[in-house]
Amino acid sequence: MKENFVINAEARKAQGTGASRRLRREGKVPAILYGGQEAAQSITVGHNELWNHLKTEAFYSHILTLKLDGQEQQVVLKDLMRHPVNNSVMHMDLQRVRADVALRMHVPLHFKGADVAPGVKTGGGIVEHHLNQVEVECLPKFLPEFIEVDLSNLNVNDAVHLSQLQLGEGVTLVQLKHGNDQSVAAIHLPRAAVEETPAEAPVAAEVPATAQKAPEAAAAAAPAKKDDKKK
Repeated sequence: MKENFVINAEARKAQGTGASRRLRREGKVPAILYGGQEAAQSITVGHNELWNHLKTEAFYSHILTLKLDGQEQQVVLKDLMRHPVNNSVMHMDLQRVRADVALRMHVPLHFKGADVAPGVKTGGGIVEHHLNQVEVECLPKFLPEFIEVDLSNLNVNDAVHLSQLQLGEGVTLVQLKHGNDQSVAAIHLPRAAVEETPAEAPVAAEVPATAQKAPEAAAAAAPAKKDDKKK
């Protein structure tokens, strides 16, 4: 069952860097609401409320309910700016959602079956994750909270590509629309195990028969020693 995230917001009139700093000191986060058929609007949300929401992975890829001026509207989180030291939220972008308009969102990948994959369980391999999220395009009602990646059948040197992911109804991958069927995860032997594999002994190059000399001919062709020259 999907969670229902609610964000309480207030309209913001004061603009500029100084006003934003005052809001942050008051425990509020300046934000912008845009998209749909309405003009962009400056708003503020409570930092503590937002901080609690951000602890849940689904919040980043979920249709959110924004309560503003006594009205509710559907939005998605499009961007966050965090403080470089304490990681607090400095600014947030929210996009309005229309039921009849497709949107693009980044959705997390959930991996399963790595512990029973033949390449890990009996082959001694390790799982290497190449992606942890993908960009999807779909109508809001089809937006998945995550996409599951099954690794249970992978052997050593096998990989799962974008085209092999099981997507829900009405969901497409933006990368595939651009012909980018990249690897999502793969199983490989640890580098140390590969380096310890003994290399095959080099094979001596064969010398053509016409270039070979009999022992007597080779001796005759050898340069004379200094002692022989003195005689």
